[in-house]
Amino acid sequence: MHIFPPDTIAFLGGFLPRLCGIATFTHDLCEAVALEAPGSPCYVCAVNDRTEAYSYPPRVRFELEEKDLDSYRRAADFLNFNNAQVLCVQHEFGIYGGPAGSHVLALLKEVRMPVVTTLHTVLRDPNPDQRRVMDELARRSDRIVVMADKGAEILREVYGVPDDRIDVIPHGIPDMPFIDSSVYKAQFGIEGRAVLLTFGLLGPGKGIEYVINALPEIVKRHPEVVYVVLGATHPHLVAREGENYRLGLERLTEDLGVKDHVIFYNRFVSLDDLKEFIGATDIYITPYLNEAQITSGTLAYVFGAGKAVVSTPYWHAQELLAGGRGILVPFRDSGAVAEAVCAYLGDPALLGTTRERAYAMGRAMIWPAAAKRYLESFERARADRKAAPRKAFAGWTLAGRPYELPPFKLDHVVRMSDDTGIFQHATFNVPNFREGYCTDDNARAFILCTLMGDLSGDAPEKKLDRLATTYLAFLAAAFDEETGRFRNFMGFGRQWLEEAGSEDSHGRAVWAAGCGAARTRNEGHRKLSEHLLVRGVPAVAGFSSPRAWASALLGIHEFLESRPGHPEMTAAGKALTDMLLRLWSDFATDDWPWFESVAAYDNARLSQALIRSGRILREPEAIRIGLVSLSWLVSLQKTQAGHFRPIGSDGFYEKGGARADFDQQPVEAQAMISACLEAFRATGDAAWRREAKRAFEWFLGRNDLGLPLYDPGSGGCGDGLHPDRVNQNQGAESTLAFLLSLAEMRLAELPAANLPGEP
Repeated sequence: MHIFPPDTIAFLGGFLPRLCGIATFTHDLCEAVALEAPGSPCYVCAVNDRTEAYSYPPRVRFELEEKDLDSYRRAADFLNFNNAQVLCVQHEFGIYGGPAGSHVLALLKEVRMPVVTTLHTVLRDPNPDQRRVMDELARRSDRIVVMADKGAEILREVYGVPDDRIDVIPHGIPDMPFIDSSVYKAQFGIEGRAVLLTFGLLGPGKGIEYVINALPEIVKRHPEVVYVVLGATHPHLVAREGENYRLGLERLTEDLGVKDHVIFYNRFVSLDDLKEFIGATDIYITPYLNEAQITSGTLAYVFGAGKAVVSTPYWHAQELLAGGRGILVPFRDSGAVAEAVCAYLGDPALLGTTRERAYAMGRAMIWPAAAKRYLESFERARADRKAAPRKAFAGWTLAGRPYELPPFKLDHVVRMSDDTGIFQHATFNVPNFREGYCTDDNARAFILCTLMGDLSGDAPEKKLDRLATTYLAFLAAAFDEETGRFRNFMGFGRQWLEEAGSEDSHGRAVWAAGCGAARTRNEGHRKLSEHLLVRGVPAVAGFSSPRAWASALLGIHEFLESRPGHPEMTAAGKALTDMLLRLWSDFATDDWPWFESVAAYDNARLSQALIRSGRILREPEAIRIGLVSLSWLVSLQKTQAGHFRPIGSDGFYEKGGARADFDQQPVEAQAMISACLEAFRATGDAAWRREAKRAFEWFLGRNDLGLPLYDPGSGGCGDGLHPDRVNQNQGAESTLAFLLSLAEMRLAELPAANLPGEP
């Protein structure tokens, strides 16, 4: 591994040739700093958004895979070993993996050098995931850079970041001469035309349709106008929707009769080409639809080049265009756009004065000036860190640096699934068609897809989305709208084998629906999940199975974490919580602190549901009883040798009787892992995370026989642990138990998930 000189500066973010604004910014900033500080070598850790490699320049020394959490830790090792003196992080929620881009926190937790983080988005009203990530990002950064005073104000008022840790550095821009636009127009074949420009990656939030709607009035008064829309559609939008947005804009120009006055350049342009387009521009327009945009690189580029700007009043525009340096128009107001454009075109003196004011302010924004400001921020970060240097690698704990978890392998899940759903059973690792399908396992499989979607971030793999669609379709087919009940068993020929399934299977389907309604980023999946949740919950109140109550509660609370205070779900959650508490009151004693006279199967779910209810519904007694019952269960299922031994299904454990040690089931380990991680979230006590690790290692061979149940070759998990062997059949329930456990362990690794207390 190459060792760099002691004053090395490292940058983290996207990087060219990746096509996005952050990649362009990271590239330009890195090159500008390298020119300003020739004695300090600069290199980049680039974040990839696709499996195919980019052809990076030598400046890129390490590549991270956006959705691979382990690659962030490897990047931290690389940075530490190569003695980077400062790490400059470009932060935008969408470029890193995990919920709200939380994977980057795993890297920041490990690096030893000072960290200066540039925030390209600062949200006044973050969702819970975004808030947790921002709080942890602020804690892990020595200094935070924002590009506008509004960003600093939000950091102070919303996130409590001290003012002396914030640096306001304008978005850097190329240095362009202040010359007349006619010099550039001939090469584009638009001599004598008044040129309006919007550029950047295209998407619905850009509001370009409002400018096109303004064109009939503008052209009526200034028929020489041409509107140039420069930029490719955002690659992620193309992957999801194709070119629908651009095609819709083109159809709109035809409908309004202004097709000859609009030019679409569907490409991502180089900086040299961009300078020429900007040079040919008379008026730049940014009609963005959302006020909460703290920075716009495209606005900064054109403003700093001394161009007149008409813009909606998002935060960055409000600051740059104040004092007569541009014109602000209301959001979604084509008439106001037309008036502002015509005001400039009809008054050359106003246009000239505006350009001069913008250009004068832009001299403080050119890249050499921005690079000097960043170098000053780097020095402040280094000076601040000298008083409290970070320690090198922490030892293994789940709360510190985690041990290596197995990689996800969905091969056996795919093997066990067809277009109908996932098969219940397998003979060894071969699906058993004769046993058909069940709602229980399709619910588990759908929950797995939602959790893996969280690990993947905003763009889950297509394979994962296809699987989720299949499992959700099975759940929808299982639900009987007339009875309000889910059926459970389906034969291989797609015939339902019963009118209504077990109470437990119904509860698990409700849990899956709650996960889909709260977690999925697929809008159709979310709406269908919410429908199944709302229609499926009422029946649970009439059930007698506490495990069905617990499963339904977990689904309800998934939903309530995303929709706090929802009246119907809140009432249902309180009712089911009270039912579990009454059960505890009826059965629990000092020597038998449990909900029933027998500890049977899926035991820890009862404790987990109460702990989560206590967190979400703010009921301390539910948390207390959940923790007491879980502590007893942990003690009951821990051997003197220190490994996890679940209560066996070959007899369970009746009060006053002997407990069964075999057959040990994977769902018991999974339930214990979930419950212990829930206990950690409620208490912050790292001992619960150690118990989760103990239960997880049961899958890997830390058990009574010293034999692993998980098969890394097939990706499946054995159906149980017998007194003398592992059950070699790899059914859906067991395989999903392992993969769900792995997903929860990986989610628990995310620093943003390590904050106890409030949901």
